This record gives sequence, structure tokens and C-alpha cells, in this order.
Amino acid sequence: MAASKSPHIGIVGAGIAGLRCADILLKCGFQVTILEARDRIGGRMVQTTLPGGYRVDLGPNWIHGTEDNPISELANKTGTLVHSWDAKDLFFETGKHMGQAGIDLSEEMWNIVLKAFKYSEENCATIDPNESLYDFFQQKLHEVYPNPDDEDMRNALLQLAELWGAIVGEPASKQSLKYFWLEECVDGPNVFCAGTYENILARIAEPALKKAEIRLSTLIKGFESEGKDGTTLITENGNSLKFDEVVVTSPLGWLKKNTQAFNPPLPERFVQAVDSIGYGCLEKVYVTFPRAFWQNQANPSSNSFSGFVQWLAPDYSPSANPKRWGVEGVLLSDIPEGRAMPTVLFYIFGDQSRAFGADLAGLKTEKERTDYLVKYFQPYYSLLPNYSESSLDCIPESCLATTWINDELAGNGSYSNFQVGLKEGDKDIEIMREGLPERSLWFAGEHTSPFVALGTVTGAYWSGEAVGQRIAKAYGKSVDGLQDPNNIDTLGHKDPKEINAKL
Repeated sequence: MAASKSPHIGIVGAGIAGLRCADILLKCGFQVTILEARDRIGGRMVQTTLPGGYRVDLGPNWIHGTEDNPISELANKTGTLVHSWDAKDLFFETGKHMGQAGIDLSEEMWNIVLKAFKYSEENCATIDPNESLYDFFQQKLHEVYPNPDDEDMRNALLQLAELWGAIVGEPASKQSLKYFWLEECVDGPNVFCAGTYENILARIAEPALKKAEIRLSTLIKGFESEGKDGTTLITENGNSLKFDEVVVTSPLGWLKKNTQAFNPPLPERFVQAVDSIGYGCLEKVYVTFPRAFWQNQANPSSNSFSGFVQWLAPDYSPSANPKRWGVEGVLLSDIPEGRAMPTVLFYIFGDQSRAFGADLAGLKTEKERTDYLVKYFQPYYSLLPNYSESSLDCIPESCLATTWINDELAGNGSYSNFQVGLKEGDKDIEIMREGLPERSLWFAGEHTSPFVALGTVTGAYWSGEAVGQRIAKAYGKSVDGLQDPNNIDTLGHKDPKEINAKL
């Protein structure tokens, strides 16, 4: 590429990848314009306020691994409170609390997940593409529960395995075993971003807000590549904007629906890569009460429920959940430092979230949506300690649900994953990551990140950084002292509790 005095770089999308890419390019003296279709920055990272003044994330709310993780470092630098839970409570399909058996079951589940990661990494080349994580669990069932009388626990283990969907947006039966190793993340524990991602986003965005041109409410509908002469972007209202280089940070789900927006057409193998990688759907529902009725107010240290709660294949909600989809929740009532809230954060995924999103889209008023959400989740929170149907403390004050499945700019989903049938998952990622520099067209986002951080905020950050560095290098420039995520080990976990979840 020929050097120019001040190359002008266009970045499509003001999410984490786009903002980090802008930071790198600005450090190298490039002129940067960010074009964002929404009326705000952040992309899938956005916060809102619940009644009572509680701030919550509607997008990502976990940091995946704390070792050599720039997002963890930014949390520390911005004073963002993080929290983690060890406790898990499980309910059988009948609604009976499992007690210690549930704790043991959860431990067995994560032990099998750890074995599956290792098996996938060591045997990727020979594993049948149609084999799923669920299949692997079925193979291990009788090793864990060998006795004839253990049938209930074997069933419960498979039901718990399906809740892998709360991590990747699709159930274990759709999770590729061949490319399961791509789901492994940075070492160290998962931590919940209790202070929300708000300050982290602000810190990442600061350079772009100060020095870049940011055009909000600007939807790009076309990409006209002219080889080394640059790329022209066509806005929704027909305006043309020409840049020396263009970085596309649109979500994978959006790319899947808009490959025809590129002219000349994208290479066949590139389109194949976009089509091959999965795009999950994970939704969050915040159900907030007047107080955390499940806690022992007189003696909080004696609370038996804290952290994760999982309801396995419930057969006690035939009206709202006839297909008996499992549900996972997190009790947000014991977060320290004034961040506790009387709220259950529910996670739903896959076909459940698709049906859920379709139902919500058909409801016109806030009351209709609230009534729907209360009816949907009451069978689950009613099993928590101290619940009484007649108590005002047990009637939700508010219900807030995300509907990423209905958000076209988010690609009608949440983030990338790796589903059964995938034949060249690692190569697909590498092809998208490489982009089309010969056409002045680059791609960034969680779906193009280093293997150690796919589907995460960290991955989006690293991907934007990497593309920024590559463009800078093409013009004879660089930013020194950056971390090389490709040198970070994965699959280093010895403790199943450290396996990272993309919640």
C-alpha cells in the first residue's frame, strides 16, 4: 500500500472492537471516522437503570478470565466492582430442591466439560463434525453414575448439560464437540461485572470521543471496494463516503444477513466462513422485587441460596414452558459494596429465547409485557426460600427483558458460537480475521478474535487492536508495547470452577 500523509480510515460500528481499533489508529496519526447506526456508542454493550436506581448491563456482564486480560485490567483501573459466586442451587424437573446432590451434580458436569475441552483439542481432526457436546455427556453418563438406581441423576446430568446454552446461546445438543476447544477462554476465574461495563466502555471510548469523528445514526448499506484505491461506504440515505481503508466491526449475525451489501461480491470462501460459524441467542431478564425475600434478613450469613440457581427441564410450567426448556438464574442480592439488588437475573437461550422474543414482539404495552414475564418466570422464583403468594415482597416491582433476537443491528442474536456440522471452524475464523486487505477492507469483532477469546468482550477488544496494528503496519507505523494474545495459553484450567462462561 502506498503511504499517504494522513490516511483516512472509516470504521463501521462504535462497539468495543471499533473503539479500540480507533484508539490504535489515532495513536499512529491516522484520520479516523466512525460510522455507527445506533444513536449511541457501545454496540451490544449498553446499560439501563432499574426501579430503585440499580444500574444493570443489557449486553455482556461477565469478564472471562482474569489472567493477562486487558478487560480485567480496565475493571481495576476504573474501579469497576466485580464479583463471583461459588454456590449453585439446582431444582429437579419436579421442582424439588436437590440440595447437596445438586452441588455434586454441578461438579460432575464441569468435570465432564473439562474432559470435553481436552478431548476436543487433542482429537479435533478426527471427531465427526456432527458429534455434539451432548453426545459426549451421554458417553460419560455411566462413568459418573454407574448404578442402576442412579437413573434420576443420569437424567438430571443430561438436563444440566443442556444449560450449557446459558454460556453460548444454544443448548449442548447443538454445540460442536469437534470445535468445542474454541469455546475455551483466558485463564483465571469468571467474574460478574457488578459495577456494570459502563466505566470500562467510557475508558475504551475516550480516545475516539476526543479525537475521532463519530457519526451516530448512520446506517451503512453498501461497501464499494476499489482495491488499493480505497473503499466507498454507501449510507442508508444514499450518501457516499470514501476512505483509504475501511474496518467492518458489524456483528457476525449482521454479516450473515448482509453479505450482498459488498461490491464486488465477497470471495466465496469468505462468505462460507461467515455462514459456517454459529450465532447464538442469549437473553437476560431482570425480575426485581421490593426486597430479596429469599434471604434471611435477620441473619444474612445463614442464607442457603446465593449465586446461581438452575431449574432443570421443569414439568411444572406446562402453560408458559410446554417444551420444558431449562432456566438459569443469578441472585444479585449478595453483591457487596452497595451494589446488591433484590433481583433475579434469568438467562434463556436458543429456541426458548426465539419463542420468547417472538411473544414479546407481539405485546404492545408495558403492562402486557410485564404480565407475560411474571407469568413466565413465577414458576421458578416461587421455588426460592420464603416465597409466599400472598406476600407483597414476592410480587415483582419490575421485569426487564432483553430482546437481542429482534435487534437487526445486533444481527438478531448475541455472539458467535460453534455448532454441530462445523467442518473447518478454526480456518473459518482465520479467514474472517484476515479480511480483505487487498481491497482495503478489514474485519474486526468478537467473531474474528484470537481463539482464546472468541465470543467475549476481551475478544472484541483484541480484534480491534489487531486490525489497527495491521493497518498501521501497512503504512509503516505501529504502537509499541501491546500484548500478543496469540501467546496466551488456553486449556490451562485444573479446577472446573475456572472454566469460563460467556454469560
